[in-house]
Amino acid sequence: MKFLTLENGQLGAVVGETAVDLVAAAAEQNVDLAADTLLGLIEAGDAATEAAWALAEKAAADNIASRPYADVTPLAPIPVPTRNILCLGKNYQEHANEVAKKMKTSSDKPPVPIIFTKAVTSVIGPEASFPAYEELTSKLDYEAEVGLIIGKTGTNIAPEDAWDYVYGYTAINDVSARDLQKSHFQWFRAKSLDGFCPMGPVVVHRSIMPEPKDIRVKCFVNGEERQNDTFDKLIFDVPAMISKMSAGMTLSAGDIIATGTPAGVGMGFTPSKYLKSGDEVVVDVTGVGPLRNFVK
Repeated sequence: MKFLTLENGQLGAVVGETAVDLVAAAAEQNVDLAADTLLGLIEAGDAATEAAWALAEKAAADNIASRPYADVTPLAPIPVPTRNILCLGKNYQEHANEVAKKMKTSSDKPPVPIIFTKAVTSVIGPEASFPAYEELTSKLDYEAEVGLIIGKTGTNIAPEDAWDYVYGYTAINDVSARDLQKSHFQWFRAKSLDGFCPMGPVVVHRSIMPEPKDIRVKCFVNGEERQNDTFDKLIFDVPAMISKMSAGMTLSAGDIIATGTPAGVGMGFTPSKYLKSGDEVVVDVTGVGPLRNFVK
């Protein structure tokens, strides 16, 4: 099951190579749809998701409210999240090593997850551009990440129950201004400028989610591979991060977690390979497909 947000903001699904407008398909077939947005579908629960997928399969088979997926330019799966994106820093050891070398900080494994957030206003969708902000930064960087979507509300979630709270996953580019990251001490501003959270193109439901070892996270800049690692290399895995984040703090359906980036960010090269105006950045997460964005 793969869902997306269409150009008109409505709920869609991807069946094979076909995109279905679920709102239009429901209207044409006189079927009740639990929600007309992806966030609404997540909040409506598993039964609503299963019903929506059954509708998508029938519509695709009958060519109702359907078109080639290649013709779609979706928005971010949740274009306006209900709260900031929750993020983990230094959650791959090799990335922690490259950061420590360049920023002259410790490369030791963090004793607890490093948690920060990105502003809601940083979210953009596939094929969109984000500014180079040359007046603010000379060290514009990329970070390819798996984004987890929380599927139901919970607090103090036990590690063994954590996967039950995952709706699915998507791709995120945690765009960062490294000089702002250093000068402001905390990371919020450096990670939250408008456009600094490309996301999408689809959300893959947990029912078809591969094992972490089979989810590969890649990043390409102007066609050059920069990052390539698997989701099982996390320092704090999904059960650990959800358990820690939900301890005393409610996680809600539709919350988004950026789980950390592998080694190979621009800062980590010698000399550093920062982004500039005109660059194309592609984040490719297994099952999600390419998330392509541009620096303007």
